[in-house]
Amino acid sequence: MGIAWGVASDTGVLSEVLLCRPTHYRFLPTNAVARAALARGAAADLGAATAQHRELEAALAESGAAIREVVPEPHLAYQVYVRDAVQMTHRGAVLTQLARPERRGEYAAMLRALEALGVPIWQMSSAGTLEGGDIHLIRPGLAMIGVSGGRTDEAGATQFARWLRHEGWEVRLVPLPEHFLHLDLLFSMAAEGVAVACTEVLDEGVIAWLGRIGVRVIPTTYREAMALAGNVLALGAGRVLSSRGAARVNAALRAEGLVVLDPDLSVFTAGGGGPRCLTAPLRREG
Repeated sequence: MGIAWGVASDTGVLSEVLLCRPTHYRFLPTNAVARAALARGAAADLGAATAQHRELEAALAESGAAIREVVPEPHLAYQVYVRDAVQMTHRGAVLTQLARPERRGEYAAMLRALEALGVPIWQMSSAGTLEGGDIHLIRPGLAMIGVSGGRTDEAGATQFARWLRHEGWEVRLVPLPEHFLHLDLLFSMAAEGVAVACTEVLDEGVIAWLGRIGVRVIPTTYREAMALAGNVLALGAGRVLSSRGAARVNAALRAEGLVVLDPDLSVFTAGGGGPRCLTAPLRREG
């Protein structure tokens, strides 16, 4: 009997996750965070990136998640941010449509990885652009999609929303300024009913809606958001993966009763991606 691949929410117990090692990682000026790092003369230290990625792998293994891998390719420097190229759903994987020319080739390695693992492909994005960092499965049957026009545009978000709505899901599209790259700079689920959200930036209507649907918000500031402090990965069973640099947010998560795993991911957050960006869940229980 084969593995029942699928993800129905961002908060179920993570049992299978896809990663890509930073073999060819370097900073690219593809987002505001990375451009700021390059402007101050920063460069990605490949040795540090490799060591930090091993910390990430160790934290995921500690949580009980089995790690699968995409083969890194020399010309795809940001392939390590594996979240953007695929979105797993309750029906199987959706191959997304990346916006930046430097990243469009990631679909081929992702397709090969999914086929090798036997992961069913449910849909392929073909209208506009769609990236995994903008897709949030708040709970089974309820999703939120960020629309900046830069990375995920209205056509791409609407196509994905239509697929989910056909399955009976409620989907809310959330406009955001292109400056923020993806919605998961400003919002991510930490556990069932608990989210980290940049209340300084997100529309008040979105914050109010989250309250109405029973999601408590741990607020972050603009400065924290730009440092990827709000980019967390729910592991399920009362655990969450964050980054060591997000000290205040981590303390707030622990105050919620969550166990926080916080590897040092500073090389990756400087490039514009945190724990959520570096992981693509393939299977969650619940």
